[in-house]
Amino acid sequence: MDNPAIYIPVFGAALVTLYLLSCIRILNEYERSVVFRLGRVLQKTKGPGLIMVFWPVDQMARVSLRTHVDDVPAQDVITRDNVSVKVNAVVYFRVTDPLQAILQVENYLYATSQVSQTTLRSILGQAELDELLAERDKINRRLQEVIDKQTDPWGIKVLAVEVKHLDLPDTMKRAMAMQAESERERRAKVIHAEGEFQASGRLRDAAETLEGYPMAMQMRFLQTLSEVGAENNTTIVFPMPIELLSAFLKDPSHNGKSKHVKPRSRGAAEALHGEAVTS
Repeated sequence: MDNPAIYIPVFGAALVTLYLLSCIRILNEYERSVVFRLGRVLQKTKGPGLIMVFWPVDQMARVSLRTHVDDVPAQDVITRDNVSVKVNAVVYFRVTDPLQAILQVENYLYATSQVSQTTLRSILGQAELDELLAERDKINRRLQEVIDKQTDPWGIKVLAVEVKHLDLPDTMKRAMAMQAESERERRAKVIHAEGEFQASGRLRDAAETLEGYPMAMQMRFLQTLSEVGAENNTTIVFPMPIELLSAFLKDPSHNGKSKHVKPRSRGAAEALHGEAVTS
C-alpha cells in the first residue's frame, strides 16, 4: 500500500494553484482598481488588464473611468420673480482620480446626483423666468461651474450640465401667449406705420416732381383713363380740369349766399333820418 504522505505536496501545490487562480482579476480598458491591503490603500491604482488580488489580505474596488450620465429628477423651483416651475436636467461627469472617488466619499454616484439636485434648485432660484427661457446656455455654464467646484475634492470632473425640460403652469403659459400676441400686434402696427411714412415721403417727392412739369400731370391723368378703359366695364369718366373750380374755391362767400352789407356809421344814419323827416 502506498504511503499517503507522498500526496500531501501534490494537494498543497493544487491548493496553491487554485488560490492563485482565484486571485486573478481582469479589468477592462475603462476600469481601474483601488486595492486595500490589510485596510490600507495602495497609493497606485491597478489596471487595466490582468491583476492579482490576494484575498483575504487584499480587497478591491472597481472604478469606471467612462462618462456617467445622471438624469436629475424634476425639481420644484421658485424663480426670483416668484414663478413656480418644474425643471429637470442632465449632468455629464467622469472620475479623474479613482483614489479620491473611493476614499473621500462613500458613493460618488449618489453624492454627485444629490449635489446636482440641490445646486439646480439653488441656481435657478436666483434667476428670473425670462433668463431661464432666453439665456439657457449661461445658466448651464453656471450650473457646471458650481457642481464641478463641489465634486472636485472627490476626484470627479463635471463635463456639462444641460437643463432638459422646463414645465410652466397653465396660467403662465396663457399669460405668455397673450404677451407674445400683443408683441406681434405691436410690431405689425409699427411696420405698418413705417410703411405709411415711407409711402408719404415718396408721394411728396412725386408731387414735387410733377409741380415743375404740368404736362406730366396731364400725361398721368390720361394714363389713368387708359387703365380704367382697358377693362370690360360700364364706367364713364368725364374729365374736368381742376382749374375750372379754382374761381369757386378762392371766394366761397359767393357760393349761393347773399352778400354781407357793411353797416353805415352813426352820423350818416342820423343825416339820412333828418332828410326823411324834412321831406
